[in-house]
Amino acid sequence: MIPLEEIVTARERLRGVIVRTPLVRFEVDADAEIYLKLETLQPVNSFKLRGAANAILGASEEAIAQGVVTASAGNMAQGVAYAARLRGVPARIVVPDGAPQTKLDAVERFGGTIVSLPYDQWWTVIMTGVYDDAPGVFIHPVDDDAVMAGNGTIGLELLEDLPDLDAVVVPYGGGGLITGIASAIKPHRAETRIVSVEPATGAVAAASHAAGQPVEVDYTRSFVDGAGSRAVMARVWEQAAPLIDDALSVTLDQAAAAIRLLAERTRVIAEGAGALALAAALSGEAGGGKIVCIVSGGNIDPAVLCTILAGETP
Repeated sequence: MIPLEEIVTARERLRGVIVRTPLVRFEVDADAEIYLKLETLQPVNSFKLRGAANAILGASEEAIAQGVVTASAGNMAQGVAYAARLRGVPARIVVPDGAPQTKLDAVERFGGTIVSLPYDQWWTVIMTGVYDDAPGVFIHPVDDDAVMAGNGTIGLELLEDLPDLDAVVVPYGGGGLITGIASAIKPHRAETRIVSVEPATGAVAAASHAAGQPVEVDYTRSFVDGAGSRAVMARVWEQAAPLIDDALSVTLDQAAAAIRLLAERTRVIAEGAGALALAAALSGEAGGGKIVCIVSGGNIDPAVLCTILAGETP
């Protein structure tokens, strides 16, 4: 668990940098009251700016003198590039081949330099937190307490906007988002259920939660590029596992249907990972009461979005 005082400090550091995103009721026939936390409204269209900015703005001048480096499929890349620009230092972003072009375009728009690697090599960088071929301090997209503290500011906002929330459903990519949010909520409201959700094409948190220990799963890349993987990150899982009350997975069809419904009912554009929480809530598996769905990001390639809006699953 991330210390609550670190999350409170992050909130002060991030004032004027991030958007205090709204929590809106989602009108739909369901047994639960569903609310949407719209992180799509951040300057980089993703929650990732919270963690990236907290880590980079809190770093010493000496630490980031040569710039910053991260490994990301797109959203953390944008957050790091954006925050590095605020500090006036270069950002080098290691991405997997085949990363969504809309995310890569945004990284370059924010001044980041892209380094593309084959997926397996990129995954090694993610798991080790090491990339020696570029100067600068490595800002891990997940396994970094300052990043998770920044993510936790979402939890503080939820407690203010919906103090009696019964559950928070959070997409699980590497575990940094759910760890941060739960670390903010549990000390104040222990009875709130923390629920992770992944695509069925890589539901490693669900499998590890069920097994009571880290396991590996088969992973297939899909349009849900911001969540799901083949293995959990050991240190992050140690922090996340005790905080997770339930771990779910949804199909790609369910994720696509949730993207369509968000666009039709609220005019909110979500990427694949950003729609997972709503898909889980609509399935009924997330339970009843007042459920908050973290709409984590909206950086989806237009061609993929068009396919989904046309009623198909990419």
